[in-house]
Amino acid sequence: MFKRIQLLYNTSKYLKASQILNRAKRKFIKPKVSLFHIPKKSLPYNKIKPVIQCPQKIYDECSFKFLNKKFTLKSAEDWNAKSQDKLWLYNLHYFDDLNAINSEQRLVWHNNLIQKWIEDNPVGLGNGWEPYPSSLRIVNWIKWFLLDLNSHNNIKQVWLDSIVIQTRFLSQNLEYHLLGNHLFANAKALVFAGLFFKGKEADYWYQLGVSIINKELSEQVLSDGGNFELSPMYHAIFLEDLLDLVNINKAFDKSLPNNLENKIVQMLEWLKIMCHPDGGVAFFNDSTLGVAPSLIELLSYADRLGIIFKKNKVNQLTHLVESGYIRVEKENAVIIADVANIGPDYIPGHGHADALSFELSLFNKRTIINSGISTYEMGIDRDNQRSTKLHSTITVDNKNSSEVWSAFRVANRAKVFDIKKLENHNGDVVFSACHDGYKKLKEGVLHCRNWSVSKNTITIVDNILGKGKHKISSVLPLHPNVVVDNAQGDSINLNVSEKKVKINFEGKGMLRVIDSKYYPEFGRSIDNKHLIYDYDSQLPSKITIKISW
Repeated sequence: MFKRIQLLYNTSKYLKASQILNRAKRKFIKPKVSLFHIPKKSLPYNKIKPVIQCPQKIYDECSFKFLNKKFTLKSAEDWNAKSQDKLWLYNLHYFDDLNAINSEQRLVWHNNLIQKWIEDNPVGLGNGWEPYPSSLRIVNWIKWFLLDLNSHNNIKQVWLDSIVIQTRFLSQNLEYHLLGNHLFANAKALVFAGLFFKGKEADYWYQLGVSIINKELSEQVLSDGGNFELSPMYHAIFLEDLLDLVNINKAFDKSLPNNLENKIVQMLEWLKIMCHPDGGVAFFNDSTLGVAPSLIELLSYADRLGIIFKKNKVNQLTHLVESGYIRVEKENAVIIADVANIGPDYIPGHGHADALSFELSLFNKRTIINSGISTYEMGIDRDNQRSTKLHSTITVDNKNSSEVWSAFRVANRAKVFDIKKLENHNGDVVFSACHDGYKKLKEGVLHCRNWSVSKNTITIVDNILGKGKHKISSVLPLHPNVVVDNAQGDSINLNVSEKKVKINFEGKGMLRVIDSKYYPEFGRSIDNKHLIYDYDSQLPSKITIKISW
């Protein structure tokens, strides 16, 4: 009980007063909406540009595949099926398939499904009326109506009635208790509905949405172009939101929110830096593949909207100072390192205990990785996937560097400090940082890591500072496509894209190769190997890792 009280205190002390107040408010004040006086639909001045199309989600009229799980709706109760994870049910209510690849071929299914949703989901009841899925669904329905993918797509009045009621409900149910990407998605839906309808009520939605967006843009987009939640996946989702806002505002001949196009260019550059040579995002914090649009899709969408993105020269070392990531590109190696704090203090729910972890691509192939995510459901899988031991860094006494718990909570957090970098040090690129995530241990342990990248060698030196005896573990998760050839003592040979790579550990420990899992998508796991170099030692202690090819 005392441990839980500590966790709650060390989590809630970072919250904004407005979050606590709005959490209490939501318990006692429920939205009340009128089902009458429906405003008329507005017509855009310009044709909306084609949006990003996601993969197909529906495979017959009531069968769906989300997050690598299939399910068939058989009754109204299945919209809230207890057998499905919360995130899967959220996806069911998003209606992403309206704007998916070859959507026009499923027109009849979509017509019937919209009608079924309205009939099966009474106002305010179930997952579908929660603010986040409501926001995404409102946007998806309006996009579909505006794109007019099929000339036979006649908009029924009952559908328009439903969007108005959904937006009225949402406008009284905004996620001020969460803030971050949730509140931004709420505001985006208000802007879409505010433009799609006429009259004072629609104008109110639009102005409310714009006021939130203007405020959140200044807070959520950092000076280096990163989204403040420090997740490459959510950064890409947020970037699509911004492009959608440009699209609909131009269609209705409205001025754009402050400095929006410049922020989009900055965010595209940030995302480019945070992608591997395979085009996919690095797995820091809650990041995986198959959820957000790719960099290529986002660049193409920006181009359709007339947003010019210039390809800048690639630097050997790029430091995203406010976000806290460093990328080094040298010869056949791309290394992306996390020298960031866990995220905004008041909303770290998508953060992992991954301080000073890194990902490495060699010969354009992912080699050393963080393990990714496959679920948001509270339990052992979620705990493990957010833990330090599934990231390429150091654990001390099998503890997490930041105190992640439940599905989206963080109590005590590691703080990264003393970041240094030198681009040309005897021909090498050198950078380093420390974090205090283990200071809560009674001897006040610190972890400092130094990277040195040369033409065909990466040297990583870990200094574990403090006093007393501790269990030290250095973890290097390998991508599933990396083949372990053989291990000899403290050295191991790998095969990466038919090229030989050697990793050597120097220190007081013993090298082990263990079986583990890699989570490249929700609902999916792949067998992989972890290199573990661990030992019990008096501090201070030092580990040197040399990766050569």
